[in-house]
Amino acid sequence: MKRILTVQDISCLGRCSMTIALPVISAMGVETVILPTALLSTHTLFRDCARMDLTDMLRPITEHWQREDIHFDAIYTGYLGREEQIDMMLEFFDTLGGEETRIIVDPVMGDNGRLYSGFNQEYAEKNRLLCRRADIIIPNITEASLMTGLPYREEYGEEYIRSLLDGLAVLGTKVAVLTGVSLSPGKTGIMGLDTRTGEIFRYQNRRVDASFHGTGDLFSSVFTGAMMRGLSWKEAAVLAADHTAYTMEVTLANGGLPRFGVDFEETMPELIRGLSGRL
Repeated sequence: MKRILTVQDISCLGRCSMTIALPVISAMGVETVILPTALLSTHTLFRDCARMDLTDMLRPITEHWQREDIHFDAIYTGYLGREEQIDMMLEFFDTLGGEETRIIVDPVMGDNGRLYSGFNQEYAEKNRLLCRRADIIIPNITEASLMTGLPYREEYGEEYIRSLLDGLAVLGTKVAVLTGVSLSPGKTGIMGLDTRTGEIFRYQNRRVDASFHGTGDLFSSVFTGAMMRGLSWKEAAVLAADHTAYTMEVTLANGGLPRFGVDFEETMPELIRGLSGRL
């Protein structure tokens, strides 16, 4: 069985980050080890959440793993939250991984053209360094804009998306998968670039007329789990896009509130069937 390390925060209420990554990737048949960056009572769309920063625990945990000679087939990072934690991750890629360890980075820092609260351009620059070390990066359009220096656009064509991908390629990653890409009315999906071959991959599915917290985390988790089960990055992206859209539809039908996230628990059986059909 493959073993993956996921590094992100734990929000006790409000499905996102670790509370999506751990159950989803585990259910896909991959041992999932966690390295939590912070503990929050809820995610930050709720007001006045209680928070404990866990930066001081990251090194003691990883040093213990080193003494136990623990290594990982993949390291998947999500929300980190502090520049110091990014610096640590650049070190942990070496100490916890090996030549065959796949590095997957979701550079969580913004959406809808804006940085999340508490982040600044210096944090975006740090994420450039993180993405430079990655095999695969999974930014949204806002995050790609912040890291490439290109202006954020809400209305765009394929040429704009290609310019973002070309800018991401300069960072040094092997594969860049841009999420939330809408190339025609009523459609959304991904557009990816394999920087080793120059191949562009596009996939569009139905656009769900809703917005729920944690959908990016669900996409990245399904994508990562599928890659670890042997799917190509293109096959993993299609599975992740379709499953995220389906889960949003189910959540919308259930009357779910956006800040509580998507009802991924209900759609887990469909994910396992979809994965099994591709193996």
